[in-house]
Amino acid sequence: LMANIFKPGLGLELAGAGEVTPKTPPPPTEVLLNIVPTNPFAALVNGQVLPTIFFAIILGIAISYLMHSKNERLRKSGTTLFEFFDGFAEAMYKIVRGVLEYAPYGVFALIAVVVGTQGPGVLGPLGVVVLAVYLGLLLQILIVYGSALYIFKFNLITFLKKAKDAMVTAFVTRSSSGTLPVTMRVAEEEMGIDKGVYAFTLPLGATINMDGTALYQGVCAMFIAFAIGQSLPITQQLMIVLTAVLASIGTAGVPGAGLIMLAMVLEAIGLPLEPGTAVAIAYGMIAGIDAILDMGRTMVNVTGDLVGTTIVAKTEGALDESKWK
Repeated sequence: LMANIFKPGLGLELAGAGEVTPKTPPPPTEVLLNIVPTNPFAALVNGQVLPTIFFAIILGIAISYLMHSKNERLRKSGTTLFEFFDGFAEAMYKIVRGVLEYAPYGVFALIAVVVGTQGPGVLGPLGVVVLAVYLGLLLQILIVYGSALYIFKFNLITFLKKAKDAMVTAFVTRSSSGTLPVTMRVAEEEMGIDKGVYAFTLPLGATINMDGTALYQGVCAMFIAFAIGQSLPITQQLMIVLTAVLASIGTAGVPGAGLIMLAMVLEAIGLPLEPGTAVAIAYGMIAGIDAILDMGRTMVNVTGDLVGTTIVAKTEGALDESKWK
């Protein structure tokens, strides 16, 4: 919605960029059918995002069932698989952190080249991106979270006052996982939520609840499409929404990880990152402002975790109501 209202990147001409030939998007029915992969390993090798995410979710559910099986052999098998993938994920996070440590140097060079060739006027569309993302994040808090809290008899202003420490920490650190200790303290001390609830929901939310990241990826994908002169039909916009939501589930709770997942979203809508193309240049422009966007989206992610946890605690009778009077 924000991208269609503000149309960030519309009219931007990226001089010196290679021609982009977007892939023809398949019909919606074919997209839905192709989510279930016939060969998950081929989907992984070929960069097919949705089938890969779908298979990962199904595999995770299967491993969870194995780990909780009454059969000891199956439990051991499930635990072994879980430890393998957990270790593999940590190794990948380490690689991502290493890449992101050196990313500012590459981003500096990219922005210098873009501004040098396009002129300072190219920075204007980036300001529109920031405005669109932050306005969308504000509406997410006021309308979506506010409505959810209202349904369960909570006052949004009171909630925000109680959640402010976690929100500020998330804004500064740009890490949902790094904010987790503060989020847990706020849940217990400020909101009166039982540990049995928040000890489960908050770590889970820090991993899979990425509302702000999904919104960011949607706006940025639309910016890149507008910047290269591609109009996206409603089917491709729905594909952005679907891919952004699923990709955000797999986004690591570390600073800058959303930028990497954005590349997956672009691949899904037929705009792959290729060196020298307008897509790569526009992506580099987004990388230059990613830290600014990351602060806001992480704050919304953490706020969403607390909203969900508060509602669960209320429905389970695990909330100290005196904290809210």
